[in-house]
Amino acid sequence: MGKDMVPKRIFFTKGVGKHRERLTSFELALRDAGIAAQNLVRVSSIFPPQCKLIARSQGLKYLNPGEVVFAVVAENSTHEPHRLLAASIGVAIPADRNTYGYLSEHHSFGETEDAAGDYAEELAAEMLATTLNVEFDPDRSWDEKKEIYRISNKIVRTANVTQSAVGDKRGLWTTVIASAIFIFD
Repeated sequence: MGKDMVPKRIFFTKGVGKHRERLTSFELALRDAGIAAQNLVRVSSIFPPQCKLIARSQGLKYLNPGEVVFAVVAENSTHEPHRLLAASIGVAIPADRNTYGYLSEHHSFGETEDAAGDYAEELAAEMLATTLNVEFDPDRSWDEKKEIYRISNKIVRTANVTQSAVGDKRGLWTTVIASAIFIFD
């Protein structure tokens, strides 16, 4: 099974759902993300070697109802009115495509979508940088570290997918998810 279990493609998706029941709000977030008809298996955060990042619209075409799908998932929920929440997946892809990269999950309250996305992206990049022996000062700003990573020529791309929302004013459960979906075809 070994090599057959290494995903060949990956795509990002995100969604938000609101309902009086927490579980239903999660289901609605999955529907919004286009992945409610699959059985998700949560996995840790390695971006596989030789894996191709594809668009959500293309990736959804590979999925079948009832299929077991491996995914890195960030989720967050609240039923507090007007509470800001976010869920984000960050990715750092190495220049050497025969090497693995990293995905990160981040979920927060009170953070803007941009701030949560930057944080998740930075987490993934730092994990990759430490495995590639890229020297950086962890106390530097994300913008400064991005420049160091770029100059090193070891990290080719970083990105994130983030979903934020504000808790429903009537106190309904509000759930946000962000996910990286693995495709084996």
